[in-house]
Amino acid sequence: MRPRATPPRTTALESTTAGAAPSPVEAAVAEAFREEWGQLVATLIRRTGDWDLAEECVQDAFALALRAWRRDGVPRRPGAWLTTAARNRAVDRLRREAAGAAKLREVASAMREDGVPYGPEPGDEPDVPDDRLRLIFTCCHPALAPEARVALTLRTLAGLTTAEIAHAFLVGEQAMAKRLARAKQKIRHAAIPYRVPPAHLLPERLPAVLAVLYLLFNEGYSATSGAGLMRPDLAAEAIRLARVLVRLMPDEPEAAGLLALMLLHHARRAARLDGAGDLVVLEEQDRTLWDAARIAEGVALLDGALRRGRPGPYQVQAAIAACHATAARPEDTDWAQISVLYARLAGLVPSPVVELNRAVAVGMSAGPAAGLALLDALRESGALAGYHLLPAARADLLRRLGRTAEAGDAYREAMGLAPTGAERRHLARRLAALE
Repeated sequence: MRPRATPPRTTALESTTAGAAPSPVEAAVAEAFREEWGQLVATLIRRTGDWDLAEECVQDAFALALRAWRRDGVPRRPGAWLTTAARNRAVDRLRREAAGAAKLREVASAMREDGVPYGPEPGDEPDVPDDRLRLIFTCCHPALAPEARVALTLRTLAGLTTAEIAHAFLVGEQAMAKRLARAKQKIRHAAIPYRVPPAHLLPERLPAVLAVLYLLFNEGYSATSGAGLMRPDLAAEAIRLARVLVRLMPDEPEAAGLLALMLLHHARRAARLDGAGDLVVLEEQDRTLWDAARIAEGVALLDGALRRGRPGPYQVQAAIAACHATAARPEDTDWAQISVLYARLAGLVPSPVVELNRAVAVGMSAGPAAGLALLDALRESGALAGYHLLPAARADLLRRLGRTAEAGDAYREAMGLAPTGAERRHLARRLAALE
């Protein structure tokens, strides 16, 4: 599943017994991956200009860390250790290539003796010293196909697998692999610069940059695979980069809307799983665990964005999240308003997933029969075939209508499609309660 991007789960742990709890060293490597992957890859891309080389050298550094740390212990500064290892691997690779002589000097001089990258050089963008944000803007160059911009950034910056990205786009894994390869070739052949563009060019890149951060957060909020439901490291990184983007483009309401959306969702993180790591649905969550400060910040950001009079899809989604986050009790949720907002969102960004959520909101505001009619029409269209949340939503509405046999079939269908263990266990509990 993760041939390069997640050594703690695949290449670097091939000798680990499947299903076994990770050792302290394996856990340290996994934590370092979550914290360092994007920065390491972004820095090496900036210095070498070779995307594949950067990914491969960072992958090699994590594989080496697993062996060396087992032998020598986890270093005091894992990030610096990995930076040095990745840099040395790049130097070795370039040394074997005559064409890499100039890049060899650049890579070797780009790191201090302790393995930490030097800061921005003279002439670099002073307001955006983060290589990861430069990477996003490079991936979002208008010369690249729109769908490739988002996919390439998720692959390179977040270390998501091709399968995970394909799932996010609802396309096949092989098709996504070809899309990523074409994007890298385009960057290389067109000599697309690795930088944040001048201010007058920022708006044309903004939609793709926002889409990258949105999908990065979504993968952290609800993982597409694995035993756990959430990957908080990805969600936190998306929020951090969104804050940098809002500072860079303070007059863009959609940037503020996206940050508000992330904060309002992330505020509920502590209540989404129980002590056993199982999913707790929204209406059953302990709302005293919600982060009131994040909710207040998100609402304030949203209010400021809406006052600019240019509502967009991220602001609408943030408004939906605010309806949930500001309801003191589940029964206080304004489902009628949420239904209206989803209808507005469907007009801005037509999507079967938006229609699915609108149907659920209608089922809560106008009754389960009304919501089920919308879901059945969506099901017949085939637009969400294989998407587990469609049968899960149908099961809930069928249960509320007293059609228990059909609800049971829908729960079983959803269980067979659910990508994470936490979701499967939640659906199994719902099915058991039904039976």
